Amino acid sequence: MFDQKYIAAVIQLDTNTDYEHNLKAAADFIGEAHARRAKLVTLPENWTYQGNDYLDYAEEMPGGRLAAMLSQLSAKYGMWIHSGSSSEKNENPSDPRPHNTSMLFNPKGELVAKYRKVHASDMDVAGAHAYRESDHKCPGKEIVVYDTKEVGKLGLSICYDLRFPELFRLMALDGAEVFFVPSSFYLMTGKDHWDILLQSRAIENSCYLLAGAQCGVKYDGPTYGRSLIIDPWGNIIAKASDKPCVITAEIDSNYRQKVKRQVITLENRRADVYRLNKI
Repeated sequence: MFDQKYIAAVIQLDTNTDYEHNLKAAADFIGEAHARRAKLVTLPENWTYQGNDYLDYAEEMPGGRLAAMLSQLSAKYGMWIHSGSSSEKNENPSDPRPHNTSMLFNPKGELVAKYRKVHASDMDVAGAHAYRESDHKCPGKEIVVYDTKEVGKLGLSICYDLRFPELFRLMALDGAEVFFVPSSFYLMTGKDHWDILLQSRAIENSCYLLAGAQCGVKYDGPTYGRSLIIDPWGNIIAKASDKPCVITAEIDSNYRQKVKRQVITLENRRADVYRLNKI
């Protein structure tokens, strides 16, 4: 458990097919987050490249240009940087699909954790369009919680993972105190589901939640934006508008402990009866 208050920052981006521009935009906003005294910053999903030629922009993690840039920035500013997500080259020669991957860097610039999106977003929503992420990205197989000893235990997820509460409950049972949900949510689903799902995951587990999002119109349609920071009671304590920006809020360990003492859902679980008995 971290024993202090600190400022967390969430970056919202409107990225496109210009890799160089996207990296510069992110670096500039990370600098702004530092200027606003943030100790921890997170980015959106798939922000290094938004387009059909995603295979050309898959990188090694570590080893690629993105990892090198974020390592340098975390060391320069002395802050924790969560990379949001981007395409990671698949080391399996029989599977050309890259992973949708998050990286976490400590204030020394060291890569200390990596998470590959577990749930591929295979959806067909009326009014939007059918999308099968599993055709393009290789799902991960591990749940990741990392104890920073400084800014809390961090639970890593990506976008569509948000719809699977069992993932977040398992991270909470492993001690997670702050969840990351970097996203590129479609406008059609975001307008009805974004706030509700994020608040639910925070409330159910008495955790803070940092959700950096894409905004603007992409190659495959409009995104919802409206990045959020949510406290363990479910309050939205920072919210972005519809443009690229940085939002910040205070993460308070004492407040989280207060909420946990009042809403003791983790302690009241009935794991002894959580099974389906078919009749």
